[in-house]
Amino acid sequence: MKAIKVGVVLGLTAILSTGCEKILQENPQSQIVPSYFNSPSGVLGGIAGVYNDIRGQWGTEGFTVEMQAGTDEFLQGASSGGVPPYTYNGLNSSNFGSAWGVAFQDINTLNGVLKYGQTIDLPEATRKQYLAQAKFLRGFWYFYLVQTWGDVPLSTEFITTPSQAASRQSAAQVYELIIKDLTEAAADLPNTPTAPFLGKAATKPVAQLLLAKAYLTRGWLNNTASDFTQAASLCADIIANKSTYGLDLWQDYGDAFVPANDYGKETMFVSDHVLDPKFGYYTVGAAAGGGAAQNLSPWFTNWNYPNNSGINSFKSAAGAYVNSGTSLMLRDSQYGRPYTRMRPNSYKWPSGANAGKNYFLDQAFTKRDVDSRFINSFYTVYISNTAVTNTATAANNKRGISYTTVVGADTAIWLPDYEVEGAPQFVGTRPFKGIVVPPSLWDNGIFPALKKFMDPSRGANFNDPSTRPCVLYRFADVYLTGAEAYLKAGDPTKAASLLNTVRQRAAYRKTATAAQNAAAATAMTITANDVTVDFILDERTRELFGEWQRWHDLVRTRSLVRRVKAWNPEAAPYVQDFHMLRPIPQTQIDRVVEGPSFPQNPGY
Repeated sequence: MKAIKVGVVLGLTAILSTGCEKILQENPQSQIVPSYFNSPSGVLGGIAGVYNDIRGQWGTEGFTVEMQAGTDEFLQGASSGGVPPYTYNGLNSSNFGSAWGVAFQDINTLNGVLKYGQTIDLPEATRKQYLAQAKFLRGFWYFYLVQTWGDVPLSTEFITTPSQAASRQSAAQVYELIIKDLTEAAADLPNTPTAPFLGKAATKPVAQLLLAKAYLTRGWLNNTASDFTQAASLCADIIANKSTYGLDLWQDYGDAFVPANDYGKETMFVSDHVLDPKFGYYTVGAAAGGGAAQNLSPWFTNWNYPNNSGINSFKSAAGAYVNSGTSLMLRDSQYGRPYTRMRPNSYKWPSGANAGKNYFLDQAFTKRDVDSRFINSFYTVYISNTAVTNTATAANNKRGISYTTVVGADTAIWLPDYEVEGAPQFVGTRPFKGIVVPPSLWDNGIFPALKKFMDPSRGANFNDPSTRPCVLYRFADVYLTGAEAYLKAGDPTKAASLLNTVRQRAAYRKTATAAQNAAAATAMTITANDVTVDFILDERTRELFGEWQRWHDLVRTRSLVRRVKAWNPEAAPYVQDFHMLRPIPQTQIDRVVEGPSFPQNPGY
């Protein structure tokens, strides 16, 4: 395979990372030289540094926007800043690509690990595990790169001298390396997390899932039946051996997002975010604002509930929500920081094929009476955390009564998923002490907030970053990936079976009787005739909303333009076919000053 020198600065910050709290006590290295890898600790440090760089992307703001904005799922929140990835209007090489340089830096580090790790003094089993981790991580980063940019520089040699020349190799060549790396990694990685790679670092089933995703994506790209079959087989193997791998679904969908279960049986692969300030990411209590490696994902989809929940809010003559009166809520740990960057796509289309429908409630989260995923994913009820006195004569108080909200007892804000007569101050003719905000009043400043990732553990330090891990892959995704692969391989019956496992789990509620849960599971059951690509994409929304996958899902299935035009009013006027690839960062183009110019993707 041809090795290409990539014009990036080599470096490593060897600090803790995914599942690596106990594996690394190395000094930070500003530049890697071959001698760094001449010891087991150097090789281990290189791997841990790459894991750390994953933490610097997943959970951070720019990367989260790049992975989710401009899709059918999300619209801009009131504080989005008008970032072009939401609309594609003006998207260019200077405002995209936070992970490009990091990925190639890490790939070079991994090339060094793979070169020098072959001969370091380690037991053979340990050496194999180290090299398997490196292969997995190289495959991981190249898979992200090829999905996002298509043809990219391909390098398998350790570069010690920076170059100002670079070129792009075909996606086909990149996929060859990805599949080789992940196949070999799956063969040598342990079945379950094993020291020194504890927590939820890469294991055999994680490599198999990523390999299945690579085959599935390449299959879509080339319409290759054998790739779909390979992807389906890999997912089937993971499911068949789930007990060996220590994997399973929680009986209750909501339990997948309980903080105590972050490293539980459904979690496959995470990026850790630790509390200990010695690692340098923030100072406890200092209200960190979003620097490198900080997990702020709980708050990007959170509306400004302390400032936009006036007790006497009302509906204008035009039918819009108008904030009025003393706020019903204070910022606290449970409900999180109100970043208001993005919101669920609840725009109701006035005309066209989807007239009268919005994607959020009418296409994705349907069957909310039996499907628990909506109520387990979003806050719809906010319990009062401050006493607010409202007089009968207060401005815009239409209730005609005076009262004081009771902390911990009264509902301050209710965002029902259906229309309520009399909202926002009444339920029918009954005065409501808080406010009622039904779908017709949702806008970019008030909407159901995603609660999956909320982190109440910060207590009084509620402005600090979350220390929960970012979960990149869950076991449920094995069923969804397998279903898509089986459908494309021509077996919709098997696809339906896998989807039904996930859907029937979603029907379970702890508060329901056995008979009620059985009836709900029956109502959620589908047949082979129901399975289409669009159905699977809707199912992925229901199961994985907000989990850093949506843009790649739409690109993989060649559905981005079609579904954005169908559902996203902000991006529909601007999205075009060339947006199926992101713009090459301008920094990369400018860096290449020797040999041929580095080519930009078409359209940018």
